[in-house]
Amino acid sequence: MSQEAPRVKIWDLPVRLFHWLLVVAFALSWYSGEQGLEWVEVHVWSGYTIITLVGFRILWGVAGSETARFSDFLRGPRRVLAYLRGWLRGEEHALGHNPAGGWMVLVMLILLLAQGVTGLFATDDIFFDGPLGGWVSNDTQSWLTGWHKTFFDILLTLIALHIVAVVLYRLVRREDLVRPMVTGYKREVARQPAMAPLVRAVVLLALVAGTLAIAVLTAP
Repeated sequence: MSQEAPRVKIWDLPVRLFHWLLVVAFALSWYSGEQGLEWVEVHVWSGYTIITLVGFRILWGVAGSETARFSDFLRGPRRVLAYLRGWLRGEEHALGHNPAGGWMVLVMLILLLAQGVTGLFATDDIFFDGPLGGWVSNDTQSWLTGWHKTFFDILLTLIALHIVAVVLYRLVRREDLVRPMVTGYKREVARQPAMAPLVRAVVLLALVAGTLAIAVLTAP
């Protein structure tokens, strides 16, 4: 009888918590943004959460576990094309993020951060001003508000593409990308990636949250 392949931990707890908390925070930000002034405080705090999570993830992409690091999954055009050709033949398997999806991760992080930061300066010109709106002129506020809405529309498109990619992996390759992001474990993996200590994640998260809090509390 053949034995089932052993489970290997590929995603650490910080990456998994980041992923699912970001899903909740973005959905809440979307919903609250459509509800008007009654939900404005919820919208603001969901925005703070998104900025903190993304800021942490960027730092974790430099100093985190092996599969969380940008150096693990960001590759040049030749490697991306080679991966895609191999993927179609059922040959390519990535330990964490694959070379093609890795660039999508980076783009989404940048756009999420940009969308969150522009929201700090956003205004409706009547009832609401972002917490950092006092740092810029009215014209700049209006300009940043426009970009805040534009980034959101772009993110919706990228999120839809991300979901399509996950479904394609399931249907074409019979590979479940969701379960490992919940449990942290994956089978049919060549080796165990190096994991960073959890205390490092706590320190980085506190650094990002503290920086944002200082910026908001000291804004004019």
